[in-house]
Amino acid sequence: MTESINTKIFPKDFLWGASASAFQIEGRYENDGKGLATTDLATRKSGMADTDTAADFVNHYKEDITLMKEMGLKIYRMGFSWSRIMPDETMNPNPEGLAFYDKVIDALLAAGIEPFVTLYHFECPQALVEAFGGWKSRKMIDHYTAYAKICFTHFKGRVKKWATVNEQLIAASAPDLNGNFEKDPHLFQKNIWQMHWHISVAEHKAFALLKKIDPQAVIGPVCSIQVVYPLTCSPADVEAAAHAEELMEFSLLDLSARGKWSPYVVHYLKSHDLYPTCDESDAEVMASRPDFIGVNYYFSICAKEKTGPVNYNLPPFWVSDAYDIAGNPYLEKTEWMNMGIDPDGLKNGIEKIILRYSLPVIVTENGMAASEKIGKDGKVHDDYRISYLSQHIEKIAELLEEGWPVKGYCPWSFIDVISSHQGFAKRYGFVYIDREEKDLKEGKRIRKDSFGWYRNLIKECLEGK
Repeated sequence: MTESINTKIFPKDFLWGASASAFQIEGRYENDGKGLATTDLATRKSGMADTDTAADFVNHYKEDITLMKEMGLKIYRMGFSWSRIMPDETMNPNPEGLAFYDKVIDALLAAGIEPFVTLYHFECPQALVEAFGGWKSRKMIDHYTAYAKICFTHFKGRVKKWATVNEQLIAASAPDLNGNFEKDPHLFQKNIWQMHWHISVAEHKAFALLKKIDPQAVIGPVCSIQVVYPLTCSPADVEAAAHAEELMEFSLLDLSARGKWSPYVVHYLKSHDLYPTCDESDAEVMASRPDFIGVNYYFSICAKEKTGPVNYNLPPFWVSDAYDIAGNPYLEKTEWMNMGIDPDGLKNGIEKIILRYSLPVIVTENGMAASEKIGKDGKVHDDYRISYLSQHIEKIAELLEEGWPVKGYCPWSFIDVISSHQGFAKRYGFVYIDREEKDLKEGKRIRKDSFGWYRNLIKECLEGK
């Protein structure tokens, strides 16, 4: 399926990669000093596979990195677990945690693979939630800054690409990830916007800090882009879609890239008594700027004119009196991709981001979820994943041909990862992890068909130069 992709358009320095997060693959050492994270508690509550073992990367990292090298990856977008490096309220680093990441980073570099590290990928240290409420408190800004300083200093010269926060929209919205279990629906939403502000201030402090510690390194946010189409050409639906994108995506990217909200967002938050408490010093902090924007994209959505009362049972970022979210009747849907498959949405979304912020983009997540089992032949045949990725890579090629600055592509995920609420029932990887929800087996790594396809695509793109 590489025939339809213009492989010659990809520059020699294009960053072909793959992604994963810490909590979804690592597992835990015995007596390794790692503190509990919110994600540890969340997966335990799910009754499915949890973070205690996950994909057991802590014991298989050498094997996994060997597979990355075999695939031809140029970059690996990974995560650090905050609570593994800084496990409690003292802000003292955990030597065992740093030593583990030393081994991973050094192994990647020895394999010729560039590490691209996300500092915060949903894993809020549970100790900080219990001590002062996590991101609801300004104290969290100092803790995140201390954590970032430890990482930037310790890995200086070895890690040259950093992501500050993965999918802030989700990180601040999901109670299991941040400890915001407020029952009053208005206060719940108010807490979310207060957390957004604290996260953004912390992020900007990290931008500035990295430039002091390692001026050669680059840093940026990773956004779950919300590509929102109007359900119809009704002006009311068009306006609803614009407002949905503004509130769910651009409000957060505006904070990251511009340091302030648009007039519409300011008006919306103030008129709904959601505007957060800020400090006078924040304006100066928010003047720092990122070097790029990471884009996570899986599907698009539709919005229509708001009718009826606000439904507080929806995902928190869909709760609004400015729009209603709707399905798209024109898209193919699957078991886990129930909003539909839309490669054009990736291109549309990236174009909007680059036009608005004049920053280069790296695709940091893009993937196809499926329920998978090993076949009778001992293999996993995932043509559907190859089709999904191929269609989206075609759009990256179109963007490059038109001159848009897209610097890399890191699909989700290199190996199968646990999902917070679906365990190993929902799989994304190029590499199958042979374990069930409760039966850990040996965690054998099995290359899916997509592994060989992606390896050949990377080789073809590089040899075409």
